[in-house]
Amino acid sequence: MMNHDATPTGHGLPLARRRSLVLALAGSAALAALPAGAQPAAGKGDILIGRSTALTGGMAPFLAPLHEGQEAAIADANAKGGIGGRKIRLVSLDDGFDPRRTLENAKQLNEKDGVQALLGVSGTSQVMTLLPYLAQAKLPLIGVYTGSPAIRAQQHPYLFTTRASYADELVKIVRNLVAVQSSRIGVAFENNDFGKLLLPLVEKTIAAEGASLAGTHALAAAGEDANEAAKALAAQRPQAVLLIAAGPPVVAYVRAHRAHLGVPVYTLSLGAGTAMLKALGEDARGLAVARTGPSPSKPTIQLTRDFQASMKHHDKPVDYDRYTGYMDARVLIEGLRAAGPGVTRASLVQGMESLGNLDLGGYAYQFSPQNHHGSNFVDIAVVGSGGVFRQ
Repeated sequence: MMNHDATPTGHGLPLARRRSLVLALAGSAALAALPAGAQPAAGKGDILIGRSTALTGGMAPFLAPLHEGQEAAIADANAKGGIGGRKIRLVSLDDGFDPRRTLENAKQLNEKDGVQALLGVSGTSQVMTLLPYLAQAKLPLIGVYTGSPAIRAQQHPYLFTTRASYADELVKIVRNLVAVQSSRIGVAFENNDFGKLLLPLVEKTIAAEGASLAGTHALAAAGEDANEAAKALAAQRPQAVLLIAAGPPVVAYVRAHRAHLGVPVYTLSLGAGTAMLKALGEDARGLAVARTGPSPSKPTIQLTRDFQASMKHHDKPVDYDRYTGYMDARVLIEGLRAAGPGVTRASLVQGMESLGNLDLGGYAYQFSPQNHHGSNFVDIAVVGSGGVFRQ
């Protein structure tokens, strides 16, 4: 069993209004929008869960596998009777990975649709933009796809995370590099809030772990200057490069790196998703990635076997991204079960806090009233031939 200490160790817009109801059970009828400010009656009807995410735009292909994993877990739960006989429905809105649209969507999901919680918001800026509104609306958010320490600086009463922080990931990466005597580290960081906020933490971690910083270089969010960044870092003669980026710039930089540097590249969990590996093809081989969950391909624990069976049933590939979405939805489902069939937002928060040592089948989380961050597990996996990870 993998058990994890709950305390972090690293210490236009028509599309915005286009609503897509992603139904958890195939063949279900679409749900009409509720009146403004409506709340569903406790214990009656489907349990509505909101999801604001990028269904269009540059990040959409990178997030689609996460969505499929979430939907599979919820469909599986519904097929077994849901929560006390009530089905779970995902109400999805497209935010195009724009924080302003994420907030607009959250308001609509809360005030018009009357969802009980939000699931799986992606992006540091998106989550940070939401936090004040979540507190105002008393709306729980379970599972986020950012490990930013900023959202963990102090406990938020309505935020529950399921993955290690970037601080945890960085410590694991730098310790690994020091252990293999590659302690002179160059850093390529995305030139946006994500990269800029993490750069000081990267520098601090490198120093704290006894490594040295060879140099840093900013990388445009679309990756158009990746060759320039790789050449500049090559001139600093690093023994390894740490890539702090997500989405399109990862593909551009890894290709440029292979052309200009002959040293290993390490990246955070968010930087090496299914779509990125597909885009890179064999160019991804050798990329080292921090992984914040168990291997999806090794059926050594019951949770992984459940996931593999679910993907086979839903005719989806087995990979880390779908496993991440699947696991996060499983945590949400356990929180709903703890809240009971008459779930309310308040009882869901209480249910999440009461989970304690939540073992989903060989992989455990820790939640309590004092701790809303369920895991700090990190491992390092390397991309092998055919885009297959090996630990």
